[in-house]
Amino acid sequence: MDARPHERPRQGRHGLVSVAPAVLAVAAVSLVVAVCGGLLRACPATVPPGLPAWLVAGASSHAALMICGFLGTIVATERAVAVGRAWAWLAPATSALAAALLIAGDAGHGRLALLLAAVAFLGVNLHIVRRQPAMHTALLAIAAGAWLVGDALFLADAGTPLPWWFAFLVLTVAAERLEMTRLRRHARGKRLQLAGVVGVLLAGATGASLPGRGGVIGIALFGAGLLLLSTWLFAHDIATRTIRTTGLSRYMAACLLLGHGWLAVSGIGWIGLAAGRPWRDMALHALGLGFVVSMMMAHAPVILPALTRVRLRFGSPFYVPVALLHASLAMRLLLGMDDPLQRGVGALLNAVALLVFIATMAGAALAWRLDPTGPARPEVD
Repeated sequence: MDARPHERPRQGRHGLVSVAPAVLAVAAVSLVVAVCGGLLRACPATVPPGLPAWLVAGASSHAALMICGFLGTIVATERAVAVGRAWAWLAPATSALAAALLIAGDAGHGRLALLLAAVAFLGVNLHIVRRQPAMHTALLAIAAGAWLVGDALFLADAGTPLPWWFAFLVLTVAAERLEMTRLRRHARGKRLQLAGVVGVLLAGATGASLPGRGGVIGIALFGAGLLLLSTWLFAHDIATRTIRTTGLSRYMAACLLLGHGWLAVSGIGWIGLAAGRPWRDMALHALGLGFVVSMMMAHAPVILPALTRVRLRFGSPFYVPVALLHASLAMRLLLGMDDPLQRGVGALLNAVALLVFIATMAGAALAWRLDPTGPARPEVD
């Protein structure tokens, strides 16, 4: 989700022209199916029979479609654009294929395709590390490895892939925020602290796949790692400074800081799960919606133009879906903790927030096309 390339793009006749539109279209379909499937899972009423096969697939493969089919494909596409080599597109193309197979109900081949996509994605990130050795690029490779482990567990149907999939996302974000702090004072101490946090997260993800007591300890460790990462981000992320600026920089900072707060809430949820509390929705969706989608909303105004060459006119309407997302998530996780109806309404409003965000992005693109001579999109740090 980093808008700045790790290498100078060398697109040539491949890349955006031939592959990206189809890959991004499948990723968008994966998002729609995953959201619809998630609403079906959150519905407090009895699910009627005879539902469309794609909706049933969306419910049964909700996490795989949202994390791997949508977000994984988007991140792999951004990395392919950054590398600028034809072979780098194998990862997002295979991930998109996996999403299509899962939606079609072919879970076996879909899971295998996800594993192949993760292998290709790890190769892309190792290439980046070789070309640009640094802690943040190494952390991106570790995040890719976490996606690979999660997909392997998903294919083998052994243990839970969720901690590894979430580790892929949060470590990707952490690597990008680390890159933003590399020129600040005491950067070495920050890197050492983050290395310890990453160790706790990976130990927790490893333990969470174990049976019995080991699994309980692993879930608690994973939650502790999320709490520690939230603390590190609040202490070192430049968003604590850019929130005092204006325009797009301030908007991005607001999304980032809200996401860091939900990361801590999710950590508490995972620890509560280990203690036997019924906090699964808090653990998963404070992380998947509150943190990850906040990161997506923060970076989309920069990433979308980089991937599609669609220019956006930033403005105050961008704050509307952000406010709706966080208010509805608070409703879902607090009021809905003991009330299935409130939880279902909150989930529905979460989906509405995503729709409003998509509409806002479309409106911003239209505004730019109607007035391309207006003020340019503000640069961000």
